Amino acid sequence: MAGDAGVVTARVRAFRELHERGCFVIPNPWDAGSARLLEQLGFPALATTSSGLAWSLGRRDTETPLDDTLANLRAIAGAVGIPVNADFEGGFAVEPEDVAANASRAVATGIAGLSIEDSTGEPAEPLFDLALAVERIRAARHAIDASGTGVLLTGRSEGFIAGRPDLPETIRRLTAYAEAGADCLYAPGLRAVADIAAVVQAVAPRPVNVLVGADFTTVAELAALGVRRISVGGALARTAWGAFLEAARELAERGTFGGFAHATAFDELDSAFRR
Repeated sequence: MAGDAGVVTARVRAFRELHERGCFVIPNPWDAGSARLLEQLGFPALATTSSGLAWSLGRRDTETPLDDTLANLRAIAGAVGIPVNADFEGGFAVEPEDVAANASRAVATGIAGLSIEDSTGEPAEPLFDLALAVERIRAARHAIDASGTGVLLTGRSEGFIAGRPDLPETIRRLTAYAEAGADCLYAPGLRAVADIAAVVQAVAPRPVNVLVGADFTTVAELAALGVRRISVGGALARTAWGAFLEAARELAERGTFGGFAHATAFDELDSAFRR
């Protein structure tokens, strides 16, 4: 296992405790530097982002190889002292035994949490058959249990971002994933208050993660619905890329440097990364 085993155990314990009560924000860094800055801002835990990582490597989301993803998990978990949840996409495999093998590799990187989604990446059939999807979650659960790490498992159903925005089916899947061993449930793309509340109630007392990638709600509003965890996916990465592109386009198209006025001071960043 990467790092000191005692530290990893403490992180897993802390991560599980965060899911027992209240509501917390788990922002998504894409590299060691962004992770360290978020830790310094006081967030209690972090989650990796497959899209943020992919863009930093010049790839599209879901096109990052497994080994690169594992390296990113090690880098981020090794850069901070707080728990890190892994966006492990679909487990980088289809068959349950292969998902289990890859999950075993992931939990050895120092992470405190791991998510497995049910998206196939195929537009015609965007979600795995429910029976297979459940076996994939169960396989990840068995791999985590066999590792003895206690890593928290999140089961994700992707219908609302994969072209199948069906609330009853989403709830059916999340409930099945909970029964298969998922500790936390997550359906990215939910935005309506009634939909979020319905999911929270359906899987209770298991905690629910809600994705917020735009300004449509607040932490207080989601907490009032019973949401336990709030992540932002690739939104922080998109925000950073937005500032980068705005300044670069001004430079390329107008030959001016106004975009640099909003840049963080050199000394502030250098000081933030002082060891």
